[in-house]
Amino acid sequence: MDGTNALGEFLRARRAQVRPEDVGLPGTGLRRVPGLRREEVAMLSGISSDYYLRLEQGRDRNPSAQVLQAIARVLRLDADATSYLLGLAQDRIGQARQEPRVRSAPRRQQVPAGLLQLIDGWPRNPAYIQNRYTDCLAANALATALTPNYTPGVNLLRAVFLDPAERALRRDWDDLTEEGVAALRVYAGPDTDDPHLRDLVGGLSLRSERFRMLWARHEVRPRRGRISHLSHPQVGDLDLHSNKLTVDGTDALTLVVFHAEPGSRSAELLDILGSLSAARPGAPHERVEEQ
Repeated sequence: MDGTNALGEFLRARRAQVRPEDVGLPGTGLRRVPGLRREEVAMLSGISSDYYLRLEQGRDRNPSAQVLQAIARVLRLDADATSYLLGLAQDRIGQARQEPRVRSAPRRQQVPAGLLQLIDGWPRNPAYIQNRYTDCLAANALATALTPNYTPGVNLLRAVFLDPAERALRRDWDDLTEEGVAALRVYAGPDTDDPHLRDLVGGLSLRSERFRMLWARHEVRPRRGRISHLSHPQVGDLDLHSNKLTVDGTDALTLVVFHAEPGSRSAELLDILGSLSAARPGAPHERVEEQ
């Protein structure tokens, strides 16, 4: 991820995902590359082909919000992706004006003590806390019983892509990996000089073909609640709702809490799992991470 032209990379990737028939153009004829041609995006956006080419090549440093919004409509971007596109353009304007990026010195990231007490007080709700890079910083005992990867010090995105046991656990592995990469894109933005992010993306790109494919698509989707479909080796299939809550006053920490539908088979199985984990040592203690 060299990031020298993040806006152009995003436009090219998203242009390739729009079929001509999606925007009312005939889909017949030989096309050397998938998706829309540059001149088609330009025509539908109401701008010249040369101007759009300059945008993709990184030669135009000050695109207007109106132009970018017109392009976003043609590329069928949702509100999240449109906001991301506008953010990429603003970052490039700052670079053109030679505004230095302010990067704070590496520091130790710590979970508030009250939050640790809160999740440890939930014996029937698996819960963990992660940072913007999906490093697990804290987890309660029931979360660790769901998967040992919910343990402080584990990078959850890396575990999902590279740990065979994690893939076997996730009946919805395809959806989960797609959502995870799209969420990481939100936090990455144009900030390609972040060493922690660079190491994470570089390592996964080398070891996972699926990660490389998903990262190249440039899809953007903030972390949201979902239903996790698990196949646990001890208790069987579980369907758990997860809620993702941003922790105010922290550097983008996220609290993730699971629950089963009351009275459901998944609720029964979660109780059984809680009983099995009760005989083990207490919940993992927080371990701070170098960022």
